[in-house]
Amino acid sequence: MSRFEMMVGAILTQNTAWANVEKAISNLKSARLLSPGAMAKLGRKRLAKFIRPAGYYNIKTKRLKNFIFFLFSEYGLNLDKMRGEPTAVLRKKLLGVNGVGPETCDSILLYAFDRPVFVIDAYTKRIISRHGILGQSSPYEDFQGLFMDNLAHDSAIFNEYHALIVKLAKDFCRTKPCCDGCPLDDSKNYLANNIS
Repeated sequence: MSRFEMMVGAILTQNTAWANVEKAISNLKSARLLSPGAMAKLGRKRLAKFIRPAGYYNIKTKRLKNFIFFLFSEYGLNLDKMRGEPTAVLRKKLLGVNGVGPETCDSILLYAFDRPVFVIDAYTKRIISRHGILGQSSPYEDFQGLFMDNLAHDSAIFNEYHALIVKLAKDFCRTKPCCDGCPLDDSKNYLANNIS
């Protein structure tokens, strides 16, 4: 998956399953529109048609166009220039794009630019709050701090941890939990007592 595909995917995955995002990305690829330049030239109505499988396509069209405008105005659509920014500077700029929140921003940083920034999603919040470490409504930064403060700042480690959290949430820590056999069950007391 290209760097730009990862960025588009991070925006399209908001409030939808990845399988739907893959369909939208496939539509864009098939039409040879999955590049900053091609997407910049694409009208909103036509873009909405291609990303329809991702749901909320009118809102996501606007967010993608905001992101493309940001790429154009800040970097002349050049992803290598964008990649050259220090992580803190790039994160601040991305968070200034309408429609790019912390999770989307951090997904772009981790997956598209291989930056050691931990992504917090609904699965992570669910697991951490069910284990009594933080409340579900705690700020994003508090959840992120648990990982950033306790793990080596290595993008490969953060990527692997996030993948394991997603798998754990899908297999055990679902909306209706299936706690029997959960690999964290034995470590619940350790987690609650040793991570703060």
